[in-house]
Amino acid sequence: MGEIEINYGSTIPTESLKVIAESVGIGNLSDDAAKEISDSATYRLKLVLQESKKFMVHSNRCKLLPSDIDNALKVFGIEPIYGFHSKDHIPFRYASGGGRELHFIDDKDIDLIEFVNAPLAKLPLEISIRCHWLAIDGVQPTVPENPPSVSKDMQKLECVDPLGKLKKPIDKEVSGRPSTGKAQKLRNVETVHVKQLATHELSVEQQLYYKEITEACVGSDEARRAEALQSLASDPGLHEMLPRMCTFIAEGVKVNVVQNNLALLIYLMRMVKALLDNPALYLEKYLHEIIPSVVTCVVSKQLCMRPEIDNHWALRDFASRLMAQICKMFNTPTNNVQTRITRVFTNATNSDKTALPSVYGALEGLAELGTETIKVFVIPRVRMISDRLDSPEVTQNNVDRISGNQIKHLLCKILTPVLKITHQPPDNIEEYKKEFGSVGVQLHAAVCKARVIVTSQNSNNQTTTQTSTQSRTAVGRPISATPGNSGAPQKYVLMSQRPIVSQTPPNKTVYISQQNIKTEFQDPSN
Repeated sequence: MGEIEINYGSTIPTESLKVIAESVGIGNLSDDAAKEISDSATYRLKLVLQESKKFMVHSNRCKLLPSDIDNALKVFGIEPIYGFHSKDHIPFRYASGGGRELHFIDDKDIDLIEFVNAPLAKLPLEISIRCHWLAIDGVQPTVPENPPSVSKDMQKLECVDPLGKLKKPIDKEVSGRPSTGKAQKLRNVETVHVKQLATHELSVEQQLYYKEITEACVGSDEARRAEALQSLASDPGLHEMLPRMCTFIAEGVKVNVVQNNLALLIYLMRMVKALLDNPALYLEKYLHEIIPSVVTCVVSKQLCMRPEIDNHWALRDFASRLMAQICKMFNTPTNNVQTRITRVFTNATNSDKTALPSVYGALEGLAELGTETIKVFVIPRVRMISDRLDSPEVTQNNVDRISGNQIKHLLCKILTPVLKITHQPPDNIEEYKKEFGSVGVQLHAAVCKARVIVTSQNSNNQTTTQTSTQSRTAVGRPISATPGNSGAPQKYVLMSQRPIVSQTPPNKTVYISQQNIKTEFQDPSN
């Protein structure tokens, strides 16, 4: 009998398992299955309780807590139980009847009278409208409704050290609390302290300004757009609206790239330019929205409805200059903006599957990053790009042929100043064709033309310098001696006393070749 009681007390009853099975929809659980589940659950429960007891003992406690159970479940790699917490001990009651013996939790009776007699909660304040001054004679007053203006240095400091402002004591005057002697009168008045966050709540005036600015920048009125861009480039109070401006630009680029709306993309890039030129704004916290928008306008496959007619190349050039300006302003050893942008553009030029307009944008973007970038990332890939432009797939397609001509013109423009320095004269056209492919013919002609222009300019400068030197040093001219008076000393007359000669001076003819620059003076009468 004692053995039976020990076995009963140390195992989970099969009747309880059948009840649990019925609660989850299993109606006909056999006795053998219930017994197997009972043995397995009892064994695992004992393991958990033994491990929980270890936590209780090491905590020097005599009472087992739910946290000990959770720690034991974590040890066995089992997810802890959520939503179960009680400060008091929960007793399990025993009941039998109808051939079943069950353990259950006794539900606590709730007295509704306590809820009826409980005091009512405090009602919130009524909705009201109160006016305040946004600015007085251009100066923003220090009131709770107006957040303090943030300088560009403070914006930069928040980007570098966001937790720095939490270490500083709160300025009573900045937070909106009056610093005059009226503190005793306002002691019983509720005051609202505005917490400064990255995204600020805009006042009605600021919301109206934001609406007017965004509508003007993407509208059809060019005069109004110019005024809006001028305001974005010079207004010092745009710090609070900057997150919304950047989001507006990012979302606008996403939508208009899909719709191939070239005009709106140009307007959005002009907004980026205006924000970058504003000396009171620091945009490093919003580069994650600005950079993808600008890069999209550089290397996107299609930016307009008619690629063979519309001048989307100007947008790619403008966006490339913006990207170079962003790299110059915000590149640091920590974020490596220029390195990452260079990698993006380089990957676009390496792939043969990249659309030719994207290749043009990538080359323009690399060119705007500097001469060293051209030497390292553009010149080694010119031959590959040239071979692709000569392929039948490009020459037979009208759009690709136009894109290829634009790429060739761009390569001549960006490589000519570099090749003029890196390649020593004389320039051999066969060497250019071997190194750069078919584009080498145009590059050779452009480099030779650039050398001739530079040499002719230097020659003209030297001639001008010599003429000016002679005019300054020549005071008189010698009079040649007569045959009968060869030994007599020479006489000098002043320039102003020279006789006027009616002979026509000989004309000057300048002959310039590509290899050697020769200047000869010849009289046409000979």
